[in-house]
Amino acid sequence: MATQKPTKFDQVDWDNLTGSGRFKISINMKLLLVTGVPVLLLGLYDHFLVGDREATFVRLGEDLGLSSQFEALGLDFNPTSVDILFVFTIFLFLWYLVLPLYQNMRMTKYYWKEFKRNRPAVISLIWLTIIFVGGVLGPFFVAMPEQDLFAAYQPPVFGSIDQVHVNQCVGEISDGRCQGTWEYPLGTTRGGQDVLAMVIHGMTVTMQIAFITTMIVAAIGITFGTVSAYAGGWVDEIMMRFVDIVLSFPTLLFFLLILYIYGAGLGMFILVFGLFGWGATARYVRSKALSVSEEEFVKATKISGAGTYRIVRRHVVPNTASSIITQLTLIIPGFLLAEAQLAFLGIGDTAVPTWGQAISSGRNAIDFAPWIVLVPGMALFLTILAFNFLGDAILDALNPEAEAESEK
Repeated sequence: MATQKPTKFDQVDWDNLTGSGRFKISINMKLLLVTGVPVLLLGLYDHFLVGDREATFVRLGEDLGLSSQFEALGLDFNPTSVDILFVFTIFLFLWYLVLPLYQNMRMTKYYWKEFKRNRPAVISLIWLTIIFVGGVLGPFFVAMPEQDLFAAYQPPVFGSIDQVHVNQCVGEISDGRCQGTWEYPLGTTRGGQDVLAMVIHGMTVTMQIAFITTMIVAAIGITFGTVSAYAGGWVDEIMMRFVDIVLSFPTLLFFLLILYIYGAGLGMFILVFGLFGWGATARYVRSKALSVSEEEFVKATKISGAGTYRIVRRHVVPNTASSIITQLTLIIPGFLLAEAQLAFLGIGDTAVPTWGQAISSGRNAIDFAPWIVLVPGMALFLTILAFNFLGDAILDALNPEAEAESEK
């Protein structure tokens, strides 16, 4: 009986070896299609078929003949296009970042062991989890802050303010000072808006900016960077010159122009800064992809007959993932600061309660009502600090060689 000759390395069928063809859909993609596509379809339905003054789910319930069932489930609110896109990005985050951790528990345990050595990063992760949960679930339990001039400048619980600054004290009055009450645990603003409600709804805006803008930046930046690095030659040169143009583009001035023409809005801010904020990511991904493309295993894969798409998707992108995740984590604070600065200057949608808007509302009363500035200001500061700590810790956990090189 003749022995079967072993398959030579350059004759390996990579599709059979990996058990997946070029266009085979992974379980992650299947879950995204099942959960994400209905959300996007709902967004299209809302944009093209629902009137400006109609509630999306109310109209959908009427069209489906399920109005009473929708009302019983509490689906009588009207989500914006930003809300719908935010839900889609959450599903994208779950199936492509959280689920892979579960699919590879051995590596996850190793990463967590390395990550938890950085105690500030662990605290930062807990804080960002609180912000995420508060941003997603908070609006369902805490109503949008509304103006109530009779409740203006109410102090936080266990605090007090001179009675001359309040129109009507909700709590007790002692020695000429209005005492705080649990009705407004973090106090109120000049317009009588509950600071706690503004902070919770500000969490939602913060997470929307973090998730949606990062998704746009990642999609464009990773594609541009990897294609440019792997293509090389004149393609690389043209793509990098375009990146230079994007990096030189005055994003703030363009946003002000768009704001003047179409009006303010959180969606417009996310769109503009997402479309013009990917240049640094593309350049960073390109530099990492270039080093990976020169590795021997990539050259061997190319010699074996694997196509460009497979090499980029299965080798270049996965081996630059740690650097990409860190880069994306570290650019989020920039977007949050940009939105807060614009809101502080009064540039933006005043109907959307953001932390920057809350800080701006208390700048003229900081001498006698400092909580209006301090509470959202501390929330913004801690969130930005947490993202920075988290990014550094993720880099150390996923790529310990970077930490070793930095210590030399």
